[in-house]
Amino acid sequence: MNRNREEPLAHTAGAAGKPQPLSEHLLAVARLAAELARPQGEAAAALAYWLGIFHDLGKATTAFQHYLKEASEGKPARSVPHSIWGALLLENLLRKNVPSLLSFLFLPVLGHHSHLKEPRVAEQDLKEAEKDGPEQFQEVKEYLKELNPKPPPTQSLSISKKTETEMTLRFLFSTLIDADRLDTEAHFDPATAALRKGYPSLADMWRLLREDQEALIANAPPTKVNRVRREVYEACLSAAELKPGFFRLTVPTGGGKTRSGLAFALKHALHHDLRRVVVAIPYTSIIDQTADVYRQIFSSLSGDAVLEHHSALEPPEGETLNQQQIRQRLAAENWDHPLIVTTTVQLFESLFANRPSKVRKLHNLARSVIVIDEVQTLPPELLRPTLDALRHLVDHCGTTVVFSTATQPAFELSERVPEFKGVKVKEIVTNFEQHFAALQRVRYQYKEEPLTWEQLAEAIRHKPQVLVVLNTRKDALALLDELQNEPDLFHLSTLLCGAHRREVLAEVRRRLASGEPVRLISTQVVEAGVDLDFPEVWRAIGPLDRIAQAAGRCNREGRRERGKVVIFNPDEGTQPRGSYRGGIGEAQVMLALRGPEALHNPDIFREYFMRLFEVVDIDKKRIQDLRKELNYPGVAEKYRLIENDTVPVVAPYGDAWPRLQAYLQRPSRLNWQRLQPYLVNVYRHDVPKYHSCLEEVGQNIYKWLCEYDVLRGLSERLADPADLVV
Repeated sequence: MNRNREEPLAHTAGAAGKPQPLSEHLLAVARLAAELARPQGEAAAALAYWLGIFHDLGKATTAFQHYLKEASEGKPARSVPHSIWGALLLENLLRKNVPSLLSFLFLPVLGHHSHLKEPRVAEQDLKEAEKDGPEQFQEVKEYLKELNPKPPPTQSLSISKKTETEMTLRFLFSTLIDADRLDTEAHFDPATAALRKGYPSLADMWRLLREDQEALIANAPPTKVNRVRREVYEACLSAAELKPGFFRLTVPTGGGKTRSGLAFALKHALHHDLRRVVVAIPYTSIIDQTADVYRQIFSSLSGDAVLEHHSALEPPEGETLNQQQIRQRLAAENWDHPLIVTTTVQLFESLFANRPSKVRKLHNLARSVIVIDEVQTLPPELLRPTLDALRHLVDHCGTTVVFSTATQPAFELSERVPEFKGVKVKEIVTNFEQHFAALQRVRYQYKEEPLTWEQLAEAIRHKPQVLVVLNTRKDALALLDELQNEPDLFHLSTLLCGAHRREVLAEVRRRLASGEPVRLISTQVVEAGVDLDFPEVWRAIGPLDRIAQAAGRCNREGRRERGKVVIFNPDEGTQPRGSYRGGIGEAQVMLALRGPEALHNPDIFREYFMRLFEVVDIDKKRIQDLRKELNYPGVAEKYRLIENDTVPVVAPYGDAWPRLQAYLQRPSRLNWQRLQPYLVNVYRHDVPKYHSCLEEVGQNIYKWLCEYDVLRGLSERLADPADLVV
C-alpha cells in the first residue's frame, strides 16, 4: 500500500467508533466470499475471491471519499456510485486473460447494489462510465496496484453449457452479496452478527427424530398403514448412505413421507457431510402443518430449530424483538440454517432471480439436501429451466435433490427434456408398488355421462359425509346454489380468506371424527397434504395426479375396508387454462383406455406425465433462450410459478379491519404478515368490474365493501387466480 496517500475508507465509523479501511473490507469480503463459494469447488472459490476484491474498488475514488467524509460529519451528502468502476476494471482485465465464460465476471460486481443486468446493457454502462470518468477509473487502477491482490484466476470452471454459465454467475453473485452484507454487518452491528451462530446441529436433530420415530413405531397399532409407514422409514434410512444425487421418494398417500423424508434427508446429510436440509412445499396452506410436525419433534432444542420462510410468513422485524426472533430474521436473509421449510415458489423463483435480496441465499443450497414435496405440481410450462437448475445444483454444487410424491412424473424418461438426459434418479423405496397395493383404501368409479349441477346435487344431498372437489371456484358456487339451504354444508375455496378456511377445516375435521354429517364442496385447495378422511369423495374430471390427490382424502387412515371415489364429468363445468386443461384431456384418454382402477398402479402416472409433456410446451416462455443470452432481468420476469397479475383484497372477516388499520399506519413486514390470513387474491382486470365492492386503501391493496358470506366468502363471482396454479 502506498503510504504517501491516506488510506481510503469503505465505511464510516461503526460500533467500535472507527471507520473501516477499504483494504480491510475488500480483503475480508474476498476471503469470506471464497469461503462461501468453496462448497461449489476451489475454482468457484477463486472466482468469488476476485469478486470480493473488485466489488468496492470504486470507493477508492476521490469523489466517494468526499461523500463519506460529508456523511460522517452529518452534512447532506449525495451518494456516489462506486460499483461500476470495479466492474469496468475487472472487465478490462478478464476479457484479455481468461476464457470467455469468465469475461462476464464483471456482472456480479456491477450489480451487487442493484441487480444482475444483461451483458448488452451492462457493457453499454461500462463504456459510458469509461468515457465520462477517466480520472476516476485511473484512481481505481492505481489503488488496485497498491492493494496488490493475488493474480486473477486463469482457469474456468468445468462447465460446458451456456445455461450453466448463467447459473454459475448467479451463484457467484450470491456469495458476493452475502459476504459483503455479512462483513458490513460485522462492522456496524457486531452484536447482531454474533447471533448468526449457534443453531442446532444436524446430528442433534437426527438423534431426536430417530428417537421420536422409534417411539411412534413402537406404540403404533399393527395396521397395514402402520406397517407401510415403518417399511418406508426403514427404506429411507437404508438409502441415506447412497451417493448424493437425484432421488425419488414414492409413497402412497398416508404412507408417512413427511417424517420419513426428513429422516432420509438428515441421515444422508450427516453421512455425506452436507450442510442443511431444505423442504420445499407447493402450497402455503399445508406448509404450517409440516413445520409444526418438525417443531414438535425438535421441541427440546432451541426455539429456532426450524426456519419457516415463505410469502405468508415474512421474518419478524422491529425494535422489540427477542433474540430468537432476531435469529429467525437473520437466517431468512441467507438460509444459513440447518432446516428450512419453504415454498416451491420461494425456492425456484430465487433460483432464477436477479435481485440481491432474492439471490443472497442461493449459495447455501450447495452441499444441501433439497426435498421437493408434491413434485408433480411443478408447472409443466417451466419444466425445462426448472430441471436444468436442479441438475446444476446436483452436478456442480454437490447437492442432493429428492422428488417426493405419490404420483411421480419420472422426468428422466421424457425425450422432450434434453436438460435431464442421462440423469439417474435413485429410488429410495424400491418396493413402492407393494405399498400401493397394500394401501388400496378406495374403490374408483368413473361416470363418463355428464352430470348437471342439479343431478350432482341430488346424488350427494343425502350422503352423511362426502367431499366434492371441483376444478374452479365458479363451479363450486354453482353447486352450492343447487344445494342452498341444505344443512351441514361447507365450502372451501380461495373465495374464503385463509383464516376462514382454517376455521372451516377445523369444524370439518371435528365432524368427521365425531361422525356428524358434513358435506364439503371444495376446489383444489383441499388436495395435496390437507389432512382429511372422508368415507366418500366425488372428484370432477381433472389431471390424473389431481384425481389421485383427491382420493387421498378418502379413507386416509384405512379405518374402513374401502372408501368410495367417484370421478364425474360436470356438464356445465369450467376448466382452468394452460397445462391443467391439457391434463384433463390426457386423463380422459387414459381412464377410457385403462379404467379407473388403474389409478392404484403408480406406473400409470409416469405414463400420464410422459403423454402430458408431449402435448404441453415445457418451455413456453423461452426462458432457456434468455438464459443462454445471460438476460437476467428477462429470466427473472418470465420465471413465475404463480402469475402475479392479482391484487390483495382484505375480506371483512374476524379482526381483519384492525389488522388492516395497523398495516396502513405502519406498513411493516410484521403487520403485513398479520394481515395475510384475511386476504383474498383477485385478478387485476376484475377490479374495474367490481368497483362498487372495492375500495383502494393503499398501493394495490383493496378493502371488500360488499357482502362476505359465511358459506361462500366473497359473494361476487370473480375469476379464480388459483385456477392457473398447476
